[in-house]
Amino acid sequence: MTSQSQGIQQLLQAEKRAKDKLEEAKKRKGKRLKQAKEEAIAEIDHYRLQREKEFRNKQTNVMGSQGDLSAKIEEQTKETIQKLTSSYHKNKETMMKKLLNMIYDINPEVHPNFRQAA
Repeated sequence: MTSQSQGIQQLLQAEKRAKDKLEEAKKRKGKRLKQAKEEAIAEIDHYRLQREKEFRNKQTNVMGSQGDLSAKIEEQTKETIQKLTSSYHKNKETMMKKLLNMIYDINPEVHPNFRQAA
């Protein structure tokens, strides 16, 4: 009976050691998964930051050229407005005189297509 109970004790101890090893293995696996997840998140964040930096550089290049283009267009617009304004002031009196002369010089005449009723 003693040898039988020693055998049972040995089996129980072996079972306990196996259970402990399984728990330890599960803990290690959990740690490895957690570490892998953290490394993946860090790598993703690094990649995202890199792509955002590249995007900002491209955006700055495009927006910078658009800003220059906008400034050129505004400058051209101001020049055109200035030319039109100076032309207006320069030709204002002459055009007013021409218009008034056309209004005052009325020459009534019958249109060539007009047919008199018989």
